[in-house]
Amino acid sequence: MKSIKTVFLALALGAAAASCSGDKKKGIDYNEFKTEVKLTAEQEKNFNEITAKYQQLQEQNFQAAKAQGGNMDRVALGIKNEELRAQQSIEMATVLDAPQMEKFNKFVDENSRKRPRYDNALLEKIKTEAQLSDDEFKMVNAANDAFEKAFNDAHDVYHGNNDLAKEYWEKFDTQRKAAIQKALSPEHYTKFEEIVKEVQFKGRK
Repeated sequence: MKSIKTVFLALALGAAAASCSGDKKKGIDYNEFKTEVKLTAEQEKNFNEITAKYQQLQEQNFQAAKAQGGNMDRVALGIKNEELRAQQSIEMATVLDAPQMEKFNKFVDENSRKRPRYDNALLEKIKTEAQLSDDEFKMVNAANDAFEKAFNDAHDVYHGNNDLAKEYWEKFDTQRKAAIQKALSPEHYTKFEEIVKEVQFKGRK
């Protein structure tokens, strides 16, 4: 656990430095979806109401987080936005048919801002395929959480600059892997590396 704490501190110190002047939040343009999928008049009315409702809720969450000033918790904001997308999908399923819902979920997934961490599906794959013990898995989660916090805390430094964001992402990713390497057996770490080899920085569109 000591190694994780050390890395967490290093990541936090590396990320400290920022003061943001603002965040141009860019929501999803659902008009693009409506050009791809033919909706009835009734469907479009309900579709517009649901998307407007959740865009408003997302904006409220953003403004509440922004009101925290320099202490803005982007990790918590990301979690809330994930929850909103899940709730919106459930509600939208009462309006769209199955093929339309499949396209809608894909559209939202491709156009949403994702949290930068290993997501739950990948974590579960790491745990299962690398055959991690409970203690090893806790260490992977701790390093992953530290990575996400450090990258989000540095947001105001790289904001609007994808090249700089990529530099920060790769720096913190290297530290994340170093912490995980210390926590896993050599065999488990080799398998872990194989599983995450395709995970790369993805800049905003």
